[in-house]
Amino acid sequence: MGAEFVQLVEQAGPAVTAAVGAYGVAVLTRAQDAAAEATVDLGQRILQLVWRRRDEAGQTELERVVGEAADEQNDAYTTAVLGRLLRRALQDDPGLGEELWALLPAPATGTVTITASGERSIAAQYIGTAATGDGHTPPQP
Repeated sequence: MGAEFVQLVEQAGPAVTAAVGAYGVAVLTRAQDAAAEATVDLGQRILQLVWRRRDEAGQTELERVVGEAADEQNDAYTTAVLGRLLRRALQDDPGLGEELWALLPAPATGTVTITASGERSIAAQYIGTAATGDGHTPPQP
């Protein structure tokens, strides 16, 4: 999966999690409520877009996963489950990414400062595998 999909999921994840927390499985079919908070509304639109682009079996699976996520009391777990759901949807439907990007607000512009100090310190905005210390075998591609 490309870095663009990872960034999209990271940006969409909080909204999707908020929508599932607020509406549960009903988020997939609920009509938009004008009074809904912006983040919940965005998450709802993202999930409804994914749901509409799936066949009947895919919609049933999506409802199951969203229902389980809504019942979960651990936000970190819910975020991870919904992130996997979005990544898989993006892999299965390449055109979905463009439509999802169109829903998301433009990222804030500005400078990112990343600092590391000290022996064997590492710093990065995005990082794959990092190992510090002695005796590590580098991962094989």
